[in-house]
Amino acid sequence: MIVGAGLTGAKAAETLREEGFTGQIVLIGEETERPYERPPLSKGYLLGDQERDAVHVHDAQWYDKNSVDLRLGQRVVGLDRAAHEVELDSGERIRYDKLLLATGASPRRLPIDGDVHYVRRLEDSDRLREALGSGGSVAIAGAGWIGLEIAAAARAKGCPVTVYEPAPTPLHAVLGPEIGGFFADLHRAEGVEFRFGESLPGKPNADVVVAGIGARPNTELAEAAGLTVEDGIVVDAGLRTSDPDIYAAGDVAAVPSTQYGRRLRVEHWGNAIAGGQAAAKSMLGNDISYDELPYFFSDQYDVGMEFTGWFAPGGYDRVVTRGDVAGRAFRAFWIADGRVVAGMHVNLWDEGLGRARELIHGGLPLDD
Repeated sequence: MIVGAGLTGAKAAETLREEGFTGQIVLIGEETERPYERPPLSKGYLLGDQERDAVHVHDAQWYDKNSVDLRLGQRVVGLDRAAHEVELDSGERIRYDKLLLATGASPRRLPIDGDVHYVRRLEDSDRLREALGSGGSVAIAGAGWIGLEIAAAARAKGCPVTVYEPAPTPLHAVLGPEIGGFFADLHRAEGVEFRFGESLPGKPNADVVVAGIGARPNTELAEAAGLTVEDGIVVDAGLRTSDPDIYAAGDVAAVPSTQYGRRLRVEHWGNAIAGGQAAAKSMLGNDISYDELPYFFSDQYDVGMEFTGWFAPGGYDRVVTRGDVAGRAFRAFWIADGRVVAGMHVNLWDEGLGRARELIHGGLPLDD
C-alpha cells in the first residue's frame, strides 16, 4: 500500500511492477487528479507552455494496465500498526503487508486576511494562471524558488511584481548572499521590485497575493501512529521507519546522509523520483542504502540552472565561480573546510553537474 498519490508514490508503484512484484498495489491520494509532477506548476504549466496532460506521471490507462488500484479523492485518517490496516475517511479499512508513506508537504500559511494564492496543487496553478492573466499587480511573500519562479511567470505576463523577503537576498538560506545576489540582479533587470528585510504587509496593496514561504512535512498520520518524527518521518538508509513494515520517502522523509553526517529532508523533484524508486526496492527486500545528493533545478526568464549538494545556512567558507556571471553562463562551488560541499551551473548544460558531483563525493578541493 502507498499513501500519497504524488510523484513519489507513482514512481514507487511503477518500480514495484518493474521489479517483478505481482501482488496487489493500492495507491491512495487525497486529490482527484491522477499523480502528476509539481515543478511545472510554477514553471511551464503556469506560463502556459505545457499542456495539462504533460504534467502527469503516467497516462490515464497506465494504472489499470499495471493492476494498480488507484484510489483518488480519498484520505487516510488512521493507521493501525498492530492490525496492519489503514482507515479511510469513508470509514473503510484496508489491510497492508508493507506500507509506504509518501504524504509530501503542505505550504506554510500567511497570517493575513484576504485571498492568498498557494501553489501546491494543479488547481492552485490553474487559479493563479487565470489571476495573472489580468495583468494586475502581484505581491509575493518569499524570495525562495517558488517565489522567484512565480515572479518570472508574472513578469512574462506583464504584471508589476513586488517580492517581500525578510532575508537580505533571495535564496539566502539555500545559496547564500553571493549567488542570491545574482538572482536579485536577474529579477531586477526584468522589472521586479524587492523589499528585503520586510515581510508582506497584513493588507498588501496588490491585485494578486502569492505566498512562497516554505512548506511543512505532512507527518500527522505518522505521529498519530507513534512513528518517530523529527522534522519529517525518521527513516534508516533503507527508508524504513521505526516500524519495519512501514516506509517513508519524498518530501516527508528525514533520511540519513553519510555525505553530510546528518539527516536531510529534501523537498525537490529528484528526491521524489529516486526516493520512491528506492523505497519500492526496499519494500521488496532488496538491500538498499539510499544516499542521494540533494538536487534541484529552476527556470527563470532565460536562465536555467541545476544545483547539487547541501550546506546549512551560512555553513560554508567561500563561493568560487567559474565562467561569465554577468553573461549568465557560469558554475559556482561552495567550499567548506577546503572541500566542495555543493555545486551549481547556470546555462552550462554540456557538462551539467558531473564535476560538482565528483568533487563532493570525493571530498576533494576545487582545482585552481
